[in-house]
Amino acid sequence: MPVIRTSLWFDTQALEAAEYYVSIFPNSKVTDVSYWGAENPERDGSPLEVLFELDGRLFSAINGGPNFTLDEAISIQVYCADQAEVDHYWNALSAGGKEVQCGWLTDRYGLSWQIIPQRLSELMTDPDPERVLRAKQAMYTMVKLDIAALEAAAEGP
Repeated sequence: MPVIRTSLWFDTQALEAAEYYVSIFPNSKVTDVSYWGAENPERDGSPLEVLFELDGRLFSAINGGPNFTLDEAISIQVYCADQAEVDHYWNALSAGGKEVQCGWLTDRYGLSWQIIPQRLSELMTDPDPERVLRAKQAMYTMVKLDIAALEAAAEGP
């Protein structure tokens, strides 16, 4: 079975970003750091690639220079058990970044995240299409997702 690892491109912040991410998620750690050598004199001795795990999921962060930047075309979804988890991950990851909408944010390093309560998935698959529609309409008005407000919307007037 091959190893599948998500790779993230940074200019110079790979180690800083990886350390930040592992400080937020439980059961997470930086597992290895390799360094630039003489082949790149401007970066000699600075981190090249950082391998890390976020709660068992494998990631790589590379300091590849300014040629490429992260954007919203790729995001990491974090499914949360309750509002306390939504609030925790939202507050930690949006600090210094940008809150977007519908549970999306961009962190201080430019990586996009979706902070999603598991309850939203349940509401989106409700057998009653009117409940689904009301929950969707409520979600579209939110920045950080609010479980109680989504449930109230699904219930209707």
